[in-house]
Amino acid sequence: MIVNEAIRAWEISVTPIADLAPHDVAVVLTGVTDTEREPQDRVYFAKGADRILHPLQLYKIGKIKYFLISGGSGQLVNRNKNESEAEELASILKLAGVPDSVIVLENKSRNTHENALFSAKVLEKRFPGKSYLLVTSAFHMRRAKGCFEKANVPVTVFTTDFYSSGRKWTPDYWLLPSESALGKWSTLWHEWIGYISYWVAGYL
Repeated sequence: MIVNEAIRAWEISVTPIADLAPHDVAVVLTGVTDTEREPQDRVYFAKGADRILHPLQLYKIGKIKYFLISGGSGQLVNRNKNESEAEELASILKLAGVPDSVIVLENKSRNTHENALFSAKVLEKRFPGKSYLLVTSAFHMRRAKGCFEKANVPVTVFTTDFYSSGRKWTPDYWLLPSESALGKWSTLWHEWIGYISYWVAGYL
């Protein structure tokens, strides 16, 4: 499948947990919850729940000490509730037994550029000179890493939420169309446009 090869080339590859050095802070970017769905008495994941589940796993095995969750509502007007996406992900950590004392929220940012700028201020104040692990979806990591580096925040990347699948050396993989291909192309084009726009704007 051509789109799978394109996504594989764009996504930052996965890091085996055994190969990951311990870090002080996991900087987790939001953008994976559905804040519009009713009833609003729980957290709904649109896709990419492993953005929070994988760093939770890292915390449980001692690979990270703290969480900085970065993300506001992602909307110009938050019509339904005041809870930010960062607060939603924090609630998942708390349900899993993570104490409030190791969870820090940045709940004002509305995009990746602001994720980096606002997180940089929090990290400088709360965790100066520490090691930072940046957690986001694999297709989004190039833009996110570029924004954090532009904000003078040195990060190690830890990719999650892969859109690509394993490569197969069979005729059907390369020749037969897939129902999911159109959606994957849309996601990839959106990210490419976002990356170019950020580069032109000087965010990278």
